[in-house]
Amino acid sequence: MPGEATAAHATAGLSPAAKLLLALALMTSASQFHRAALGVVGPELAASLGAGPALLGAANGAFFLALLLLQVPVGLALDRIGPRRTVTWLTAPAALGALGQALAPDAAWFLGARFLLGLGSAASFMASVVLCARWHAGAGLTTALARVFALSQGGILLAGAPFAAAAGAFGWRGAYALSAAVTLGLGALWWVWVRDDPPDRPPPVRPAETLAGALRGQLTVWGTPGLLPVLAMHLVGYAVMATVLAVWAGPWLAEVHGLAPGPRGAVLFAMGLALVLGLLGVGPLERRLNTRKWLVAGMASGAVLVLLALALWPRPPLSAAISLLVGLCLLSCYPVVVVAHGRSLFPDHLVGRGATTVNLAQTLGSAALPALTGWAVAIAPGGAAWPIAFGTLAAALALGLAGYLTGKDAPPRP
Repeated sequence: MPGEATAAHATAGLSPAAKLLLALALMTSASQFHRAALGVVGPELAASLGAGPALLGAANGAFFLALLLLQVPVGLALDRIGPRRTVTWLTAPAALGALGQALAPDAAWFLGARFLLGLGSAASFMASVVLCARWHAGAGLTTALARVFALSQGGILLAGAPFAAAAGAFGWRGAYALSAAVTLGLGALWWVWVRDDPPDRPPPVRPAETLAGALRGQLTVWGTPGLLPVLAMHLVGYAVMATVLAVWAGPWLAEVHGLAPGPRGAVLFAMGLALVLGLLGVGPLERRLNTRKWLVAGMASGAVLVLLALALWPRPPLSAAISLLVGLCLLSCYPVVVVAHGRSLFPDHLVGRGATTVNLAQTLGSAALPALTGWAVAIAPGGAAWPIAFGTLAAALALGLAGYLTGKDAPPRP
């Protein structure tokens, strides 16, 4: 077909590393989009399905619950059959889940579709960690991860104003159906472009493992010194920001400031852009400071202060509200540093299981915090809902930071 020939010609001159970067960015962008796409159309979707605001927290909770349940199997698959095949196989349930959202007749169906979509998205980010660890090493790992995750924020940007425009043109069902077709196409592109190891050196010799041996390796990962402080931070670091961005920023702006879907999408776009800028800067900042622990501590402390401001100032002026939301996303780029810290704890042959074990904490937090704050919003009286929601997130992040501070630093350079 002419379009395929044009695409092939356009990418013919790309190096294997460039193709890998694009494939990682596109697949992780799809995962980010699916996580965040509720924010803009959430109020209209809930009304169409005859559900209340708690549906939004439950829907994102279902997505992250699926991620959580699949993390150990994904870790085994990444180490045993490689990221290329693992992610390709999971594209089918991801596309089916996206389509299921479009076809949902009621809230229960929609929750089931979100769960299936979460299963299909379970390997995207951890495959990126494994592939970056195989193609890059040492001080370059955080920068490689940050570039992938920065580019992946394109998915969050698309979930803002562009998704609002698509929903305005085709309805929220048509917009979700379109996302299913795009997801399937990205799976095919992943299979064509991704290779598990760099072409300029032979694949490392990885010890052959039986299934029993692979499970013993998982137990070894859980006994790794220094793991628990990293898990404490990763439990809440990303989840707090994602809960605000993907679930509550849109409804909060709609209720407190009366913003329609278009302006809400613009604010979410600005929040996603701030996160991209933070990710592009955090790798060089880590190398300059040569510390992971204290960089994470400083940025997480700033995020706690922003959340406290949102909790204690329930109806700020619109300019202040937008500044606080954007500032929260700018400060919340540090989870990529936590991932690099976690990767430094594990030998090469356990990197898949190690990365997914660290990610277990993130997915658990990302499943729990939307549901917890959704429950708080649903039962809180009058104007107390939003202060309780933001205050809960501030307390969770402060506790995670306290646990992280008990661990040792892992500087990118000795």
